[in-house]
This record gives sequence, structure tokens and C-alpha cells, in this order.
Amino acid sequence: MNTISPFSSLRIAVQSRGRLREESLNFLRSLGLEFEDDGRLMLSCRNIALDIIFLRNEDIPEYVSRGACDFGIVGENILEEKNVCVELLYRLDFAQCALVLAAPRSSEVKGLKDLEGARIATSYPETLRRYLQQCGISAAVIVLRGSVEIAPQLNLADAICDLTQTGSTLREHDLVPFETLLDSHAVLIESPFRRSQRSLFVSRIPSL
Repeated sequence: MNTISPFSSLRIAVQSRGRLREESLNFLRSLGLEFEDDGRLMLSCRNIALDIIFLRNEDIPEYVSRGACDFGIVGENILEEKNVCVELLYRLDFAQCALVLAAPRSSEVKGLKDLEGARIATSYPETLRRYLQQCGISAAVIVLRGSVEIAPQLNLADAICDLTQTGSTLREHDLVPFETLLDSHAVLIESPFRRSQRSLFVSRIPSL
């Protein structure tokens, strides 16, 4: 039976469900870590003092920044949105996507300058606000938690800021991307606390 080791063990946070969970676990296995994924929210590796903690993707940066977990594997887009104090150790070669601005094909919004005074729907409001500020653009940011791509069809927004991998969802809703805010990958992050313990994990992973 898997049990959480004493806090002397290191802890790495991984997304609790979805594709990133599976890719993260495959990554850890590829490094030689031995564990049994039995569906629990916490499990221990058999060959290294490391516990794997399963969390919501959006919560991983908070757990790591506050020292509740020593490491985390999270989407770079989430890390950018949360903007917390962690160290980005490695960009990993999976979970590639892009955070883009897009507008309906028939829209007059064709580029950044057309967003002045516009309404933009997104699930990444802080990232979008920082980007607009850097570009000197004033626009209304409408915060949604899903189905962002239908906002222009329902006249809730003039444009959207959302993640895309293949672009198929954008095409299905006749949306055209015109600006990339972030090219995102899964990243390995480290807590600012207990950094002296880092070698206990990293030194056991020669491939890094």
C-alpha cells in the first residue's frame, strides 16, 4: 500500500487528471523512478525518497511556491498566469501549445491595434492584461472558465485569448489567430524552500 513518507522525502506535484497527468508520469518513469499508479492522490516512489502528489493544474504553482511541494510539473501557460515565486528548472518536450489572440474571420479585428477598446474573452486574464499593458492597448477583459471560443458568436466578445494545439477548435468556430502571447510546454518547477535538498532528486536523474 502506498503511503506518504515523512516530510524528509521530497514531493513533486503532478496534474491530477488528463493528458498532462499521463505524460508527466511517463516522463518520471523514463527517468527510472519506480511507482505504482493506483489512482490515489498521493503515492511514493519505491527507489527514491520522493512522493508524487496529484493536484489541479491551476493549484500546482501555489503548492510549490509555498513549499508544500518541492517540485511540480505544470503547463507553462498556468505558471505564467499565476506569476508566483518558483524556479523554472527545465522546459520539457511535451504538452506543447500556444496562447493566442483570435477573432472571427468576418471581424474587423485583424491585429493588435484593432483591439483598442475591444472586448476580449479569456481564461487567462492576468497574462492577457500584462500583455495588453506591454503593448499599450486598452481593452475590456472578460473572464470565462471554459467554452471561450463561442464568446464572439454570442456577441459577448470581439476576440478571444485562448490555448490552441492544432488550431482545429479555432477553425471549427471560424476564428483566426493573429497574435501569439506564449509558446507553452510542460515545465519542471522548484520551490524556493529546501533548495539544499534538490540534489536528492536531480542527482538521481542523470538524463537531466
